This record gives sequence, structure tokens and C-alpha cells, in this order.
Amino acid sequence: MASNKKYWKSVEELNENSSIVEALQSNEFVEQIPVDEFLGDKENLSNSSTSRRDFLKYVGFSTAAASLAACEGPVIKSIPYVVQPEEIIPGVADYYATTIADGYDFANILIKTREGRPIKVENNSTEGSVTGANARVHASVLSLYDNLRLKSPKINKKEASWNEVNAKVKASLVDAKVKGGQVVVLTNTTASPSTDKLISDLATKYTNVKHVVYDAISDSNALDAFQAVYGFRALANYNFENADTIVSVGADFLGDWQGGGYDAGYAKGRVPKNGKMSKHIQIEANMSLAGANADKRIPLTVANQKLVLVKLYNAVTGAGVSVGSIGKLDSEVEKAAQQLKAAGSKGVVVTGLDDFDAQYLVLGINLALKSEAFNPSDAKLTRKGDAKAVAQLVADMNAGKVHTLIMSGVNPVYTLANSKEFVAGLGKVKLSVSFSTKEDETAVKTTIAAASSHYLESWNDVSITRSNYSIAQPTIRPLFNTKQFQEALLTWNDNATPYYDFLKGFSAANLGGKTWNQAVHDGFVVTAIGSLVAQGGNFGGSASKLAAAKSNGLDLVLYSKTGMGDGQQANNPWLQEFPDPITRVSWDNYVTVSKADAEKLSLENFNVANGGLNGSYATIKVGNATLEKVPVIIQPGQAVGTIGLAFGYGRKEALKEEMQTGVNAYTLYANGNANQSATVTLADGEHEFACVQLQRTLMGRGDIVKDTTLSIFNKANEAGDKEIYNPTPVVSLDHKEVAATSVDLWTSFDRTSGHHFNLSIDLNSCTGCGACVIACHAENNVPVVGKAEVRRSRDMHWLRIDRYYSSEETFSGDIEKKEGSTGLSGTISTLQEMEDPSANPQVVFQPVMCQHCNHAPCETVCPVAATSHSRQGQNHMAYNRCVGTRYCANNCPYKVRRFNWFLYNKNDEFDYHMNDDLGRMVLNPDVNVRSRGVMEKCSMCIQMTQATILKAKKEGKEVGKDDFQTACSAACSSGSMKFGDVNNTASDVAQLLEDDRMYHLLESIGTKPNVMYHVKVRNDK
Repeated sequence: MASNKKYWKSVEELNENSSIVEALQSNEFVEQIPVDEFLGDKENLSNSSTSRRDFLKYVGFSTAAASLAACEGPVIKSIPYVVQPEEIIPGVADYYATTIADGYDFANILIKTREGRPIKVENNSTEGSVTGANARVHASVLSLYDNLRLKSPKINKKEASWNEVNAKVKASLVDAKVKGGQVVVLTNTTASPSTDKLISDLATKYTNVKHVVYDAISDSNALDAFQAVYGFRALANYNFENADTIVSVGADFLGDWQGGGYDAGYAKGRVPKNGKMSKHIQIEANMSLAGANADKRIPLTVANQKLVLVKLYNAVTGAGVSVGSIGKLDSEVEKAAQQLKAAGSKGVVVTGLDDFDAQYLVLGINLALKSEAFNPSDAKLTRKGDAKAVAQLVADMNAGKVHTLIMSGVNPVYTLANSKEFVAGLGKVKLSVSFSTKEDETAVKTTIAAASSHYLESWNDVSITRSNYSIAQPTIRPLFNTKQFQEALLTWNDNATPYYDFLKGFSAANLGGKTWNQAVHDGFVVTAIGSLVAQGGNFGGSASKLAAAKSNGLDLVLYSKTGMGDGQQANNPWLQEFPDPITRVSWDNYVTVSKADAEKLSLENFNVANGGLNGSYATIKVGNATLEKVPVIIQPGQAVGTIGLAFGYGRKEALKEEMQTGVNAYTLYANGNANQSATVTLADGEHEFACVQLQRTLMGRGDIVKDTTLSIFNKANEAGDKEIYNPTPVVSLDHKEVAATSVDLWTSFDRTSGHHFNLSIDLNSCTGCGACVIACHAENNVPVVGKAEVRRSRDMHWLRIDRYYSSEETFSGDIEKKEGSTGLSGTISTLQEMEDPSANPQVVFQPVMCQHCNHAPCETVCPVAATSHSRQGQNHMAYNRCVGTRYCANNCPYKVRRFNWFLYNKNDEFDYHMNDDLGRMVLNPDVNVRSRGVMEKCSMCIQMTQATILKAKKEGKEVGKDDFQTACSAACSSGSMKFGDVNNTASDVAQLLEDDRMYHLLESIGTKPNVMYHVKVRNDK
């Protein structure tokens, strides 16, 4: 029988009106411990002299102190739908196929939405898609929620209605027609047939309309060369999976060369199968992603690269064009030429040199080889810019010939080297219009700033290649008073048809038999195309011109960074904080120089007491253009006599203050040519970098990154002895050496029932592109902390991509040098030498995240059991339990746990997307937003694995063998990352677990990780 007695501890409790009792009922302590005075203030905390030990003494380990240290998470009240949309089920994601086409990046993608909000980009894996979303594409969803977007149109910097805008433009078009003035439509490469048709209709209605296509980073020389051979402006396509020998001369085809997207095909040939893998020779000035992945890399100046092309042409065709020597590397080039000739149709040559003759000659070489990897028939249509036409436009503007200038998707005030001339010409134009998502450098100087819709708010069609016709569909209604450029064109053409209806009707002829609904559902259609026949050409003439190339001063090679591209997403904090794959520097661009040139110019890099990387400033001069205060990075592998500088930085308009970083490389982009002669001088001052990886060499990390040569790999397989290249680590047990994997400190439980997740990473196919890093940010609500915090090693990335250099020219040379040292002084001297990377090091990329150890050292030291292990193999974090002791981070041998020093959500100290309501729309509701004072790390995307299990359960079927995914594995277009259930023996990951190349990081310490790696195999020299 239940008792109805009243129990009490204090007489005060009997007083029903007591304020003390009321306070105690809701709070353990009436007065809270005042630690918020310094925990909540970044400046006070960084300047505080209170040690961690004193802090723990101060707050103790009581329940209240634990709550304070972890900080109570925000309470967010949800409001249910009054009328629930039929297509939306709360808590269940919807996916829409669409296409990104921003003038620089083009790809078929899927957009994940939650309750009507686009929150993540995924690859469209449907067969035939042009996919391979890079880091920028994955980050583009955040740009939708940019609080500095242009929210409505403006006329003379004052808000206006669209009716006013359209009336003003139409009046100007009529006036220009009457007066015979030029009307110029200046756009980026839209690759949109329907948009081209609308511009053509405008030109028919107003006969003085001219369409000029302008790409910020120009491929004009390559387009001119292709047009000379095939009769129209496009870029040759390449199927690298069909090549046995790849020779690249200055083309970063694993980066942004020709729009990228080649890593999937390349990776197929780079994983050793049946004793074979493709051979990749890279000849370049800047250290690039392609160069870092090459079997053989030859650093050369731009002039010498042109001589190399002539040598390749002579070897392949038997021509006798006279060409000089390139010095001590001549024999290496001759060897590469003979290997290319021997490959025949299985060989291919690509070049990124910004020179018509170089581009033209490469087409000739591939035609002579009859290269199976060379695919001009399915040409890429994503670059159409014409540098000569743009130069003529600027001249016409300044001559007063242009009456009306209508721009869309371009920012020439920022991207043109002769920006001042363009601005002067704008002043002579009667009416200027800029369609832009931002009030950027150009929009603030035009008569009309027309607020353009984001691509995720728009309909469109895109011809990425000749065979690929794609449809872009909106995934959310326009957030602001914006319109598509195509809607405005229809209005100016007096066409009342909505753009959706126009597009649907126009596309009928391009759908190849598919219905409109099917094309929208799939995101694209593949259409039949005819093969192209070369119209011939004077390739020998181009070879003779290239043979006369000579260097004049330092060769400046301008390039696009993997994270920033052409700079249109410069206000995207995910991309600003994204560490460059090569230098591992975020929040900056910089001039890269070789160590030899740095010593001549008195330029230096050094680390300061807090571990931060500092460097000199330089002044760069190209012709009459000067760029001052350019930070310097001394880059291993940079060709002597060359320097590199990335586009995309140095912007000021429509950017938050911290995003206004770097220098504007377009200033030096004379005539749209990325290869210039420059002079460099030391400037005053010292620059502070935010670099996330200070180790510059492999330096004794041979058990972390394992690599071998193809010949050793094949011999070991013939002998059936993988120990030759992938030795099993041993430990001492009872004074005998035994395999480390056979010894356990703990009794293991049975993991064979249910699911058990593993992640496999193949070092051969990982190109270091970093798409996985941004995908992880988007999926898991990883905060951006800013340059100052990154510099303090407080970056919050759950996934990092370590980049290692060799100190010798090969990693095996590192091992031989280390093992060859004798005596204490000799060993110390050798190790000091090995800290200095080779002038031309080999490079390897290694993604590292929480290894989800079955015997996890973090779990044994947590005093509050905040971290624990699941039967499914995932290492869990209970954020509400964590009190921030950081014992787990100290005990983690992989250093993959991040301590959340500050509250990044709704905090004006961190002025990024998480501190405003619009930016927070990108957050994934399946993953909680962590408060300050807790440890966080990779969760192996537990929300995704559980969603897959629940979906299969609901459908009453088993999970498919490869249905499980993580954000990183889904984003990896090269196939390096494979995720799945090892208890399903048919899964890819279960088979990879048994592969002879498989190994675990730091296997000798017995952590038994659930992340595995595969030995990197390189071709012999």
C-alpha cells in the first residue's frame, strides 16, 4: 500500500511561500559558480593565468561543476506543421537530383533536404552522370544561407522593385537600338542551351546585341587550340582509366584543370591489379595534387616545360624539330618520352600551359598516339570564355561604343587584371546591370545590382559534355526577392512564358527519348553523339615555336586553390578554414618559392614559440603591375626559378571581416595568361599563418605510412609473402617475438553477431582532394573557429588529411638513410638532415579520423565514462557526460579528438554561419550542436548507419551489402574510402579487410582500430 506521508529535510520546506525552497527546487545551488566570467569570454580566457589544475580544484567534480564545464545545451522548441506537406515526413530526409553550374564548377549532384531545407550535397552515382563533387561543390550549400547575399534588386544603390528594373533595362535596350549603340551581354560560361537561346532571341529583337563569354580563370588558349583542330570551342575530354602511361606537363588534372572531375577515372588505374597499374609522370613548376600523386615528378620552369613538349612530339611522331637541352634532368625527360612512345595507344599527354602552341601540340601528340584515353568526341562544354573578346569589350567601353552592358555571373572589377580600365569604361556606359548573388566588387559599381537566385533556388539546363544534358531543379523556394537571369531575359523579350515552362518545352529536343519527369528525377540524360574528326593542322609549326622558349626572370605560375577556386565563394567559412592539401595552410593565399630561390631572396619561414608558422612578405612585379605584402611559403618541390600564387583571395566587398584575407592574384593575370615573368623582392614585416600540420617529412613514420614499389609488390605476391612490403608488427611476449595482433591486454567479446562497421582507406587512390573534409563538416555540424584559433591548434576538423614529404627523393631512401646512421652523434645528425624535405620530395596523403579502436585507450581513462564502445564498432561520445578533462585526447595515440574550447553556436565572437539564423539553416538536425567544454571527434556517422538500419527494418529486408555509408566515403569520388559491415562477407569492406595490402595504424600498441589502410604502391622509376 502506497504511503501518503510527507517527508522533509528542513523546517523551511514546510513554509509553502519560501523563496529559498522555490529556488532550490529548480537549482542545486542558489548562486551559480561564477566560472562563466572567464569561460564565456574568449579574451579573458586566453589571458587568464588560471591553470587547468587550479580550475579543476576550483569547480571540483560535483554534478553542478560537471554541468558547468560541459555547459547546458540550448533548448530549441519545435513547432509542428499546421498543414503538413504531402512530400515531407518530419525527421526523414528527401533527396533531389540537380546540377551545379556556377561558371567554374559543373557536376551532377544530389541535394539532401530536411523539412524543406537543403543541408548537404551528395554525389549523383547514377550511371552516366558527370559527378565527382569537389570541396567547393560540397560547400556550396552553405553559400545559399550567406547572410550577405543581395536580397533584393537595387538601382543606384537604392532598393527597387523588379518592375522598375525591367522597365529601366527595356527602355535602355530600345534607346540603344534607336541610337545604334552596342548592347553587350557579358556572362560566364553558362553551358546552358536554353539561356543561349534566350540571349539569341534578345539579339534578334534588338539587332545590336552582342554576347561575350568571360571566364575569370581563362582556358582561352586551350579553347582556341581545340577550335583550330575540331572547328568549335570546347575542351578535349580524357578517360584516364584507359591509359597505361600518363604524362602531364603543367596540368593539375587531379585539381581544377579543365574543371576537374578526372580523379575517379585516374584512380581506377592506380590500384595495382594483376601486377599492373598505370604510370604517371608529372612535369610541372608548382607542387600540385597531380604532382603529389605521380610516380615520377620532374620540377621544371615554364620555358623548359615547353621544350619537354617538343621532345615528346619528336619521340612520338619521329619528327626532327631541333630543341635544346633542359640541363641535368634531360635524361629523365628522354626516358619519359620513350615510355610514352612505347605505350602507344595506351599513352596520353595533357598540358596546363597557358599557351596556344602548347595546347595545340598536345592535341597533335594524342592524335599521333591514337590515344584511347583522349576523348575529343565527348568534349567538355564548361569553358567557353574568349580572352580576346573580353579585351575588345574593355576597349569598346572606353571608346564610348557600349550603350548598355548586362552582366551575369561575372565580377570583372575583381577578376580582370586591367580592372581600372574596366571601371573607367563603366563610367562611359549609359546603363550597366549586374546579375549577382552578392553585392560584389562589380555590382557596387553598376547602375543596377540585380539580385540573382542561388543555383539551389533555380531551374536550369546544362550541357556539361556533348553527351550529357543535365537539368537543375530548385530545392527550396527563393529565400529573398531574387530572380534568375533567364526570367529577366524572358521579360525583356516580351515573352510572358514562365521560365519553367520555357525550359520544359525547350528541353524536349534534348532528352533522348526520356520524359521530362524522368530527366528531372535523374538529373541528366545521356544522348548519342557522333565522333569528331580532326581537321588537320600544322603541329610541327607549333613545335618549332615552342622550341625557342626561354625564361626571363622568375616564372610566375598562377593557379586555383582546391578550396577557393576562382574566389566566388570567398565568404564561405568552410572553404576559408579548409587546409590546403599541399601546404596545409588555411585562411590565406601566398607565394610559393623553392628553398634555393628563398635563400637568394632572403625569404624565410619559421615556427614561433606557440607552434605557429610565420613567414616573410614579398613584393611581386609583373610588367607594370605590382602586388605588395604577399606572404611567403617555402614549398618543397617548387621548381627553382619559378613561383606560384593562387587566385580567389583579396576580396573586400560582400565579405565578413575575417573572410577578407589574402592578396588578389588577378592583379598579375595580364591578358588572362597564367604564366608570366615576374620579379620578387623582400618586403618588410612578418606574416602569421594558420597551418595545421608542421611536420614536413615522413621522418621515421614508416609504420604509419607504408609504401613500396610495384616490382617488390609483385615479387612478394609471387612468393606469397606479404611480409616483404607489409610486415606485421611484433611485440615481446615471454621473451619471444610474436605478432602484435595476437596479444591483448583485454578479453575481447564476440563481434561476429549483428553489424560491425569498418572504414577502408586506400592510399593508392586517395588524391588528397579534401572533398571528404567538407562533407564531414556539412553532415556533422562541425564548427568554424577562425584563423586565430586554428593558429593555436584548436581547429575542430573531425577528419584531417595528413600530408607527408620524403627527405630523400623516395620514402625508401628515407628508410635507408635512417638505418644507415651509426652512433649517437651520427644518428642525431642524420635525423636533423631528414627534417629538411628534398628539393623534389615524394608525397603521400593520409586521411586520419577517430580510428574507433575496439580496445580504445580513450575509454579507459575517462573519469565520467563519456566515451564508450558499441558492439557495432563505433566509439561513442556522450556529450552531456563529458566534463572536458581531455584525458582521452592525451591518451589517444592518433591525436584525433578535438576539445571544444568555446561555444561557437550563437556566439558573435565567431562571426560565421552558426551565429545567425540564416546560417544555422544548414545544420543537420540529426546531429546535435555541441556546446563548449566537451570533447568531440568522428562518430563514424552513426546517424547515417542507424538511418540505414531503420530504413531496412521498415521495408522488411536486410541491409544491402554496400548500403552503409559515412559522409566521407560517400563524398570520395576516387573510391579510396569504402565503408561497410565486415560481418557481411559479401561487402567490399569485408573483402578489403582480407587484402594483403591492408594494415592498421600503430598496430603494435594493440588498439585494434576499425579503420584500415592499404599500402601505397608506386611504379618503379
